[in-house]
Amino acid sequence: MVSFYILALSLLHTSYALSYLTPLDSDGGPRPRPRPRPPHITTPNILGPVADIHVANQFVAPDGFSRSAALINGVYPAPLIQAQKEDQFAMQVFNELTDATMPLETSIHWHGISQKQSNWADGVAFVTQCPIRQDEAFLQQFTATTQTGTYWYHSHYQTQYCDGVRGPLVIYDPEDPMAYMYDVDDETTVITLSDWYHTPSIELAATAGAVTADSTLINGLGRYPGGPLSPLAVVNVTYGLRYRFRVVGLSCDPSFNFTIDGHRMTIIEADGEETLPVEVDSLLILAGQRYSVVVTANQTIGNYWIRALSNQATTFDGGQNMAILRYQGAPAQDPTSSPGPYILPFSESDLHPLIRPGAPGTPEIGKADFSLNIVPGFAAPAFLMNNATFINPPIPVLLQILSGARHATELLPNGSVYELPPHKVIELSFPNDGTAPGGPHPLHLHGHRFDVIRVAGNSTPNFVNPVRRDVASIGNAGDNVTIRFSTDNAGPWFLHCHIDWHLNHGFAVVMAEAPRIAAVQQAAVVPGMSLYPSVGAPAL
Repeated sequence: MVSFYILALSLLHTSYALSYLTPLDSDGGPRPRPRPRPPHITTPNILGPVADIHVANQFVAPDGFSRSAALINGVYPAPLIQAQKEDQFAMQVFNELTDATMPLETSIHWHGISQKQSNWADGVAFVTQCPIRQDEAFLQQFTATTQTGTYWYHSHYQTQYCDGVRGPLVIYDPEDPMAYMYDVDDETTVITLSDWYHTPSIELAATAGAVTADSTLINGLGRYPGGPLSPLAVVNVTYGLRYRFRVVGLSCDPSFNFTIDGHRMTIIEADGEETLPVEVDSLLILAGQRYSVVVTANQTIGNYWIRALSNQATTFDGGQNMAILRYQGAPAQDPTSSPGPYILPFSESDLHPLIRPGAPGTPEIGKADFSLNIVPGFAAPAFLMNNATFINPPIPVLLQILSGARHATELLPNGSVYELPPHKVIELSFPNDGTAPGGPHPLHLHGHRFDVIRVAGNSTPNFVNPVRRDVASIGNAGDNVTIRFSTDNAGPWFLHCHIDWHLNHGFAVVMAEAPRIAAVQQAAVVPGMSLYPSVGAPAL
């Protein structure tokens, strides 16, 4: 172990290691001043695929309660990033954090982007990079090859995204096969759902037991019990038009039951994957999940409640857990609409991919090239996966691979890394015995979309046209959710519960996919990290 550590440290002097760690000046002198925001940004709420991401502390009151938060470019939620299919992304992340009641380092993950041949840009602290320290910057460059749809981006350092570092990302398809179903799809039809906390996440993460949100925010606005009647988000529509609402679950913890009074929704996308249309009148959205739904503005001109009741909330009193759908010509006032009746409930089993349906491999449970059971567990205060708790390693997993480690027994953290062979069909099952509290747990796999051949609440496998996504519930006690994917994307990929409090307590493992291939591939493409405002990486 000592020799490995010395080898890893020596590699910090190479060009690729500089992309993970750039030290501050050691002479105690002043830190560099932040580079000013570029003049081409015309609105704080929309960015393109080439942009600067400034992570800084600022006071905000999205539900009427003022607190210091961690924000991207000064807004919550973070600016919508809009791109077109095959766009090249170049996102420069600047750490301007100063408030020590919250994490002072950062990293940014592009949730759902597969990062083909760009594992280094996945943005996961201690897995693909070191955290970006104060007054440092990190340029992440990647292409979301062939990917379109609804995604999001957030901090992947400690519980920082619960303090505000989270926002939507949409990649538009000029040849969208579902375009015939809707008339409007733009920045006004992105709907974000998030929990909000009045207490900084460091303090909440140290709390024993469950953490409860103070409010639900829809498009960054909401109300809390006993709070003021602060403004609610308004989604404007015109009678007769069909809207593609991209509903993004930015949650740190709760799931949301999403409804619109008097309106049905037709699901056409789940986690960036087009689906055969499914009509529902309510939609369960777990942390990290995204859906596109088509809603026709065909009701009497007026105002209608948009509802997002979380699994932690019980009321809509005073406008809590709500926003407003407002028809053109309606008065600017709160709706008087009523919920329900709900006769078209959502079932994940009803979702089927539009394009290339079917799971890879032999259509029988346990007959994949590589099958693995991962059993969730709990030993207070830590979560377990196969009796191991993920603990941040001293060297990021990718850097360990670049230093010569190739097998799970050589990779840290011990017991939390699994080596996957290249070009094989992988089957992962998650037998749920109910010992891991706080469910349902949404599991997210980086680097892949997977086919959920056995979904929560349904013991019958589906190999013909299972839902394909990147976040899946592992259900309740007695469920045994099973997923499949092919190892066509070398690199260490995080697999974790997307309830951030659970991840903070070790609910994660790393899938080290084809480490030998990853070492060669990533050593050739990892760029340097710069200490702004200077250009290039400083000498160590």
